[in-house]
This record gives sequence, C-alpha cells and structure tokens, in this order.
Amino acid sequence: MKAGDYLAKIAETEHVDGGWKQLYADNREAVGADPALIHPGLKLSLDGEAAKSAPKQSSSPEQSTPAPAKPAAPKPAAPKPAAPKPAAPKPAAPKPAAKAAEQPAEQSSPDTTAQNANASAYSSPVPSAGSLGTAYKVAGGMWSSGYHTGVDFSIPTGTSLKAVGAGTVVSAGWGGAYGNQVVIKLNDGYYAQYAHLSSLSVSAGQTVTAGQQVGLSGATGNVTGPHLHFEIRTSPNYGSDVDPVSYLRSKGVSIG
Repeated sequence: MKAGDYLAKIAETEHVDGGWKQLYADNREAVGADPALIHPGLKLSLDGEAAKSAPKQSSSPEQSTPAPAKPAAPKPAAPKPAAPKPAAPKPAAPKPAAKAAEQPAEQSSPDTTAQNANASAYSSPVPSAGSLGTAYKVAGGMWSSGYHTGVDFSIPTGTSLKAVGAGTVVSAGWGGAYGNQVVIKLNDGYYAQYAHLSSLSVSAGQTVTAGQQVGLSGATGNVTGPHLHFEIRTSPNYGSDVDPVSYLRSKGVSIG
C-alpha cells in the first residue's frame, strides 16, 4: 500500500475478480474489521491467499454483539379517577364532591398523551452549538468504500452526546478505528452509531430514551482531532449506511 491507495482503486488497477469486496474478503485478516481503515505500508494479497503480516483488529461491534429484540413500546396507562376520601362531616352536600372527583377522567385524553410523546420522540445527537464537519458521502481515497459513510460534528472533547431516539444499546465499548463507540438499535429498526467518544454513559443491553446522554465526545480511535462521527444504518453491517442528516430531518430534528 502507498499513500492515496484504497481497496476500490487497487481492485480496479489490478483487475481483481469480484472487485474491492473480494479483495477485502481475501485480506480481511490484514485489513481488520473496517475496510475503510487501510494505510500506507499495508501488504495485500492479490492472488486470493489472505495476507498474514498485519495485526488482527478487534471485531466490529456489529459482529461481536447481537442486536437484542426490539422492546415493546410501553402503553400509556389510562388515568384513573381519584377515589373520594372520607372526610369529617361537613355542611356541604356530598354530591358536588363526587362530581369533582369524576372531572379528571372526563378531561384526560390518551390521544393527546400520544401526540405529546411523538412530538419529542427524536433529538439531535449534539447540542445546537455543534457544527457540521465532513458531510455524508464525501468522496475520498481514505475510505475503502470511496466515500464517507456518516457525518462528522465539530465539537470539543467532553461535549454531551444524546440518543437521537428511544431504543436499546447493542454495543458500548472499544470499536477499533472508531475508538470508544456506542451503537443503539432504535425502535424504528434503524441503528445509530456514535464514534470517537472520550467516555461512555451507557452499557450494552440498556434501554434509552430520546435525549438521554450516551457519552462524551472525544478523539479516540483513528482521528485527526476531537469530533463526533455519527452514522445511521439499516442493519448492523458496514455498508448499510443512509444519510444521517436526512434521517434526522425526516423525524423533525433541525440539523445544520
């Protein structure tokens, strides 16, 4: 490998059958769990025999931790009328008091409760002060897929990071090139990934709500400075990414 090389380019130049994906499969032990993180000096095999010289990277969180089943959304309990309490004998007639006790049940509305819950169901992963850095699908030779699979938010180390929606944490820990990371399976089936964290606030298997802190931003893993790398995926697998900014905007979150 030399500066500027990436798997798609090498596969095309060397006429590798199966393209960069086959080249990555033949050299997975040398490249590691993330095909985007190749570097100058890395030796690759072009004849189908896996290269063995590079150290094995830790497996990706999507492979090491199975995604737990989607939790059932809690049903809002119907408000119950307050039970009338026995009181000391008073001149007032008991009938008006009975009517007053029934009023809360008449005023309650499950539909209104559901609407309020939906209005706050999604949140920005960073405070409003965070600015967009490298955008989604920016082309570049440093990524084996040929483009940036997420979006970067330029924020200082120690910034509080929030769950964009309710869901279950499927991975929380070291993610190799991603550094300290948190992956959440959201209740709508998508996966939200937070990378390069300085510290974690949640653990695998924990349920979270929108706006709940999941960690603090940092510069762990392969980075050039502190920021949040944020991805939205349709599955736990690398390459199933979608535009995270468009996703959040579709949920009513203001970004950028």
